[in-house]
Amino acid sequence: MKNQEARGKVTKLKGRLKEATGILSGDRKLEKEGSSQRIEGAIQEGVGTARRKVGQLLGDLGKKIKK
Repeated sequence: MKNQEARGKVTKLKGRLKEATGILSGDRKLEKEGSSQRIEGAIQEGVGTARRKVGQLLGDLGKKIKK
């Protein structure tokens, strides 16, 4: 797992915690903030995964071209 994927997972977890805290305390603003942060983390994680897979694909392609 690369850096961007890990940061995305952490952001997503923080968002879940905020969202749960907002639900339990009845704070709608905190709940919405947590939900937004969770979505942001999921997007960041997805971008990191896509970048890693593209990098792997290009690496594999380079190896095949050298043969």
